[in-house]
Amino acid sequence: MNALNRWFVLSAVSTLTAGVLAAAEPAAPAPGWVDFGTLTPAAEGKFVEVNLSEGLLKFAATLAAKQEPDAAGLIRNLRHVRVNVLDLTDANRAATVEKVTAIRQQLAAAGWAPIVDVREPPKGDDVRIFAKMRGEEAIEGLVITVIDGDHEVVLVNVVGDIKPEQIATLAEHYDIKALKHFQPAKPKAS
Repeated sequence: MNALNRWFVLSAVSTLTAGVLAAAEPAAPAPGWVDFGTLTPAAEGKFVEVNLSEGLLKFAATLAAKQEPDAAGLIRNLRHVRVNVLDLTDANRAATVEKVTAIRQQLAAAGWAPIVDVREPPKGDDVRIFAKMRGEEAIEGLVITVIDGDHEVVLVNVVGDIKPEQIATLAEHYDIKALKHFQPAKPKAS
């Protein structure tokens, strides 16, 4: 995974979690929530699962408010964050890559807007980010899928009420060039 992609994923995760970890699924799936299904970790590989509930996210926003008010405003509007990271080995590579491909296809079929698509073949990064829009005023869900060559898979689902201006402000503050001029795709007419 190149430095920009790794920094983006790690920054997003650390900013959104604000150091608070807990295992809790939302009581009722909110718009923007995606079920990744069961992920099969490699017996000898790394497996990370982080689930942050709405209450913990509000707590994190309170902690971040003084030092990072823009980030705190974004975190305060989130309902759930799930992050999965798992190593790929010969035992789980094919099934895991197939699952990520299926998730991407389901998101596209459900009208999620693809907002980032980075592919560096052969066996390089394969990053796709999808957004579930609520009209033109907010993102209800964000899904980040990363296949880091033959090494690992990262899946992130952020659920909440994310305003485009919040993304632009954070991009400016943290100098994330790819998001500075973020314009959400127009939702498809049904």
